[in-house]
Amino acid sequence: MDLLNTLVDKGLRRELPSREEALAVLATADDDLLDVVAAAGKVRRQWFGRRVKLNYLVNLKSGLCPEDCSYCSQRLGSKAEILKYTWIKPDEASQAAAAGLAGGAKRVCLVASGRGPTDRDVDRVTDTIKAIKDQNEGVEVCACLGLLSDGQAERLRAAGADAYNHNLNTSEGTYADITTTHTYADRVDTVQKAHAAGLSACSGLIAGMGESDEDLVDVVFSLRELDPDSVPVNFLIPFEGTPLAKEWNLTPQRCLRILAMVRFVCPDVEVRIAGGREVHLRSMQPLALHLANSIFLGDYLTSEGQAGKADLDMIADAGFEVEGADQVTLPEHRAGGCHGHEGAGVCGPAGSAQGAAGCGSAGSGQGEGGCGSAGSAQADGGFGSTVPAPVNEPRPDLVAVRRRGTGTDLAPNA
Repeated sequence: MDLLNTLVDKGLRRELPSREEALAVLATADDDLLDVVAAAGKVRRQWFGRRVKLNYLVNLKSGLCPEDCSYCSQRLGSKAEILKYTWIKPDEASQAAAAGLAGGAKRVCLVASGRGPTDRDVDRVTDTIKAIKDQNEGVEVCACLGLLSDGQAERLRAAGADAYNHNLNTSEGTYADITTTHTYADRVDTVQKAHAAGLSACSGLIAGMGESDEDLVDVVFSLRELDPDSVPVNFLIPFEGTPLAKEWNLTPQRCLRILAMVRFVCPDVEVRIAGGREVHLRSMQPLALHLANSIFLGDYLTSEGQAGKADLDMIADAGFEVEGADQVTLPEHRAGGCHGHEGAGVCGPAGSAQGAAGCGSAGSGQGEGGCGSAGSAQADGGFGSTVPAPVNEPRPDLVAVRRRGTGTDLAPNA
């Protein structure tokens, strides 16, 4: 296809596709899906080889969020029967992080539900960051705490945080349809604060909320302009007890096309498959590794993922390798400082240095991918049966609420 040849050439040169080209990727037929995956895979391999970065979520504070994000199991008024607990102690967080690192993760993502941190909350998180870094040499730490106030990003950076996650989630034009307690501009402001403080910015999206192809392209183009180092792609987990519980409109093929479009628009950034991969990609997960170069290991914030060992087996069986702690995630031209792209737009405010690759998953959006704050997303990828589901047919059996790990007496899944 001429379209795919053009997109590969642009991706290898880090050139921005046109909106029409991005929309055309989402509109490709299922008969052409493997061609789309193969084309985007060439771009992925150019910048990231066959490495897969593993990230591990630690939910520092779960549930009871005052924000009303429709997709979130931790939202105000949520009836989802998730774990609810207040701030865990730094040593508990460090123990949880150690489990993920032992399983092969190189980055730990610290997430807390809520609109945004108070200064006291920032103190708690800085203590936690120090505890984790003192006990785990070389670990990368990403924070996801919601909307930041002036000076808080700088404090997190001074404490040793490497990255900050806050997802845009959906297009500016439809944002008010999913959240009313804060704005799209609030989220952009927080990503810019992270950039300016020298943190590696991580910001992504949630697909499957009933948005149009145009909405998906809008948010991905907005992300390219913000220029984060990491773009987590979350697939909505329709939790029972949330307003979007009946939004079961993703197929594995649709998810793969979305990931391919993100890779073509953001060719040299860390694209992470975040919340919902087990639920919506199901047995097609290995194909997605040809598009994304990063995943979460084990469980998510409020839902369970597939077994950590299954993740590692999947990576090996698909011919990929786990990225080592001594390997740099980002291509050399993105590894530090400003890195504006042709046709892309801005670098971090004030020419901020961005450091290492940013973290995701859902306050990101759901998977953290995200974050559980400020309209956190679920950051979840619950896992149950892998029987394919017809489009628009509810599959509550695919969503398993997390009952192990942080906030419980059971061992974590890593």
